[in-house]
Amino acid sequence: MPLAARTGGLTALAGALLAGSLSPTPGPTATPGSPASPGSGTRVEASALPGLDPDAPQADPAAVTARLTGPLADPVLGNPAALVVDALTGQVLFAQRSTEPTAPASTIKIATATAALTTLTPDKRLVTRAVYLPPAGGSAASQGGTLWLVGGGDPTLTANTEPVDYPPAARLSDLAKQVHDAGITSVAAVIGDGTVYEGPAQAAGWRDGYVTDGNVTPVSALEVDAGRRAPDAAGARTTTPDAAAAGAFASALRTAGVSVGTVATGRADAGAQEVASVQSPTIPVLVERMLTDSDNDLAESLGRQVAIARGLPATFAGASAGVLAALRDAGIPTDGASLQDTSGLSIEDRIAPATLVAALRTAVMPGRPALRTVLSGLPVAGFTGTLGDRYSAGDTSAAAGVVRAKTGSLRIVTSLAGMVTDADGRLLLFGLFAPVEEQGLTKMALDRVATALASCGCSATTSTNVPSTGAAGAAGASGAQTPARPSASAGR
Repeated sequence: MPLAARTGGLTALAGALLAGSLSPTPGPTATPGSPASPGSGTRVEASALPGLDPDAPQADPAAVTARLTGPLADPVLGNPAALVVDALTGQVLFAQRSTEPTAPASTIKIATATAALTTLTPDKRLVTRAVYLPPAGGSAASQGGTLWLVGGGDPTLTANTEPVDYPPAARLSDLAKQVHDAGITSVAAVIGDGTVYEGPAQAAGWRDGYVTDGNVTPVSALEVDAGRRAPDAAGARTTTPDAAAAGAFASALRTAGVSVGTVATGRADAGAQEVASVQSPTIPVLVERMLTDSDNDLAESLGRQVAIARGLPATFAGASAGVLAALRDAGIPTDGASLQDTSGLSIEDRIAPATLVAALRTAVMPGRPALRTVLSGLPVAGFTGTLGDRYSAGDTSAAAGVVRAKTGSLRIVTSLAGMVTDADGRLLLFGLFAPVEEQGLTKMALDRVATALASCGCSATTSTNVPSTGAAGAAGASGAQTPARPSASAGR
């Protein structure tokens, strides 16, 4: 099937994925990563879906290996770990150190997404509350008391008052109006409470410049506009998200007609009563945004929500343990995995490529409709998210709209993990992890590997007609490696 025929239908793709119609009926029920025989089922059009088509010719491991040997030998990739499997059968088509724990960077968000979607209910929303304690001797609505802004872990909470896209984020202005409508027109103090999340605000293995470079906000259950100075602003994040949120709420209160005295941070008094609340979008919507945009704040918050749901501390350690436990409960092997965070920013994170590919396969297979968001949230090559500005070069443009993958970048690794329908219409899952810092040449080299899969007619009957890209050609196309510089987009 020509690649051009498979680049259209993105709207249909998104709709079908969200409707859970990726799976054939009936289909095999092999556990992730284990071989199985393809069953009969309804053919899914690859132009609309990266479908589990049991009638598509199965890729031959030898042909896939021949196809990838050249692109993976590009010197800019160092000595990459890689894994390619048939999504339907689980057959391993190519493996290179695939069971060795390696630094994943932001591809770990696939694991975080899987854990959130299997642990948390799909209708769950993160709630931000305003609780009020009247002055001593006063009634519940007496003026001049203390108002706490209690964060529930929603990094999408916004100070924006302009019209926003669907789904709407929770707004401080709505919360402030509710406070005023409750009859409170004067408070002596507004206090920000982000203590639902515990422990250190930054993880082991995080670079000192992550906050000032704008990659992440120090973790708190209370933050507004992802710790940025204004909605949709770029640049450095605040180092005190709870204090910044309290200040923004005080401004919203004044606009709503509530006079405010001092502004501070601290834990809410147990006797304070709720007077207002706003809610985030649902968990699947947050997961999709986290994956598409590689949102580190959302990843850390979702990890802590998993920890809380599993009775673990809402800390980096609790979140990491909760995510790995959720994977194991879903039948996904986690041998050798060791995480310091759930965003992938830590250079100390380690997980096997086989674990992340198994998580993808769990989302693809029948019986897990709640995990379809893992697939719909993956950036689409040349179109959305962190792949929106990639796959425009001549030697990778053929895979635009075909490759769907989560990106990752740290000073020690550049990674890509996702899915692609090959030229025979067969859905393949892959994980690629190059132990080198991201730069333009590195990303392009990984994109060539994914493009080689997309353009491969790798079945035993068609592979002889598909040319393989040689190592010399790949190296020549990418040029000599240039000195790497610290990236301002770590974790993406």
